[in-house]
Amino acid sequence: MKTAQNPSEPFDFNFEQDGAGYIVSSPFGAALRLTRPEFMLFRAGKVKENSPLFRRLGTAGLLRGRLDFESAAARARGLSAGVYEGPGLHILVLTLKCNHACVYCRATAGAAGKNTDMSRATALKSVDTAFSSPNKKISLEFQGGEALLNWPVLAETVLYAKKLNLEKGKDLALSVVTNLSLMDEEKFRFLVAEGVSVCTSLDGPAGLHDANRRWSGGSSHSKAVHWLKKFAAAAGKDGRADALPSALMTTTRLSLKNPRGIVDEYRGLGLGGIFLRPLSPIGYAAGVWPDIGYGPEEFLGFYRASLAYIMEVNAAGENFVERNAALLARKILRAEDPSFLDLRSPCGAAIGQLAYNFNGDVYTCDEGRMVAACGDDFFRLGNVRTDRFEELMTAPAARVCAMASCLENQPYCARCAFKPFCGVCPVHNYATQGSPWGNIRVGSWCALQKGMFKTVFALLEKKKTRKIIEAWLQKGNAS
Repeated sequence: MKTAQNPSEPFDFNFEQDGAGYIVSSPFGAALRLTRPEFMLFRAGKVKENSPLFRRLGTAGLLRGRLDFESAAARARGLSAGVYEGPGLHILVLTLKCNHACVYCRATAGAAGKNTDMSRATALKSVDTAFSSPNKKISLEFQGGEALLNWPVLAETVLYAKKLNLEKGKDLALSVVTNLSLMDEEKFRFLVAEGVSVCTSLDGPAGLHDANRRWSGGSSHSKAVHWLKKFAAAAGKDGRADALPSALMTTTRLSLKNPRGIVDEYRGLGLGGIFLRPLSPIGYAAGVWPDIGYGPEEFLGFYRASLAYIMEVNAAGENFVERNAALLARKILRAEDPSFLDLRSPCGAAIGQLAYNFNGDVYTCDEGRMVAACGDDFFRLGNVRTDRFEELMTAPAARVCAMASCLENQPYCARCAFKPFCGVCPVHNYATQGSPWGNIRVGSWCALQKGMFKTVFALLEKKKTRKIIEAWLQKGNAS
């Protein structure tokens, strides 16, 4: 005899204790908070039918008898959309040389006395490889060292990529990452005319920025700010929001003392937002970690203080985005993949991005290239001069990264409430633990991600702050 189904029987769910309650999520990325008594009733399958809790759980897809398969499938597709597109971000390292001595980089240390400029032939072959990706959107990002030190190759590669795209018909984006100290009027006019967006480092106010990003030529901050303003004015004149310059800050130990000052620096320049990101103990940064690094809780304290201030700024009527919170919110609220390659399962190594070193060596990602800069080629896929795109994508390092970053292969992630939205970095694991799988409970990665998810989740539960974050998503500022 067939027994009647329990209407409040739980469907497969993940959970995370947070304070006195629990955050619970479905495999399809719907999440909600339960008090401890509510969680105990839910887990035991004893929630009263048609009660408010029953309806909340049913809407979230957490009750077996109330599953909406079309909605669940749509959320699952949205969260994993980028996994199937092929690498869209292609980082060309035009040189290892740099005229700065940043405390977390030391690019010049690996380039002293060596020819580390990418040749014209290698650059053009790298572009050919990038266009072999099936992804309809291709972003070519020129990096260094200091990319402007190899200006002739940068300029020719931009023109070649645009010409090639007339045949390929991709949605092509071009950008250069530069400290702006070598920018001049000729380079400025070329980049503006050719639609190459500019991204620079801006760690905060002058004292902080110049302490982190040391330059024998004077104030790195002064140069960066001068050209940021000029590129912003050019974009405003043309009415092209997509051409606005951008800036990235790296959080060092010095940053932790000044959350408001860093936010105000970005506000004062009219940048519209900031991406508060922790420093990674990868590459050269690992060697100076005792001097500039910090623990997860120290960063999270800085992050919460910064975000609280940003909420105050927005409540006063100014639209200013914290982009880390915005991309997490896009995942939680909209079940969308914001193309943030660190938080995908599997991650974006190889299948989302490729990094092309000055000599044509191709790596799973820029972080993998940074490990190689310290003498370890574990994440090398091949070389553009000898290997076809298909061979690069099926190289052992590509397969290892895909397997190691698939959260189904991480036992500690199996029941985490943030699993549908999260990801793991094999390079971080390898650099800190010697294994691309690693133990996710060891080190800083998991603690940082959980801490940020919990912080953003709490903001989404409050009417005022949720309204602010939803406005960010509507304005398309989540990436």
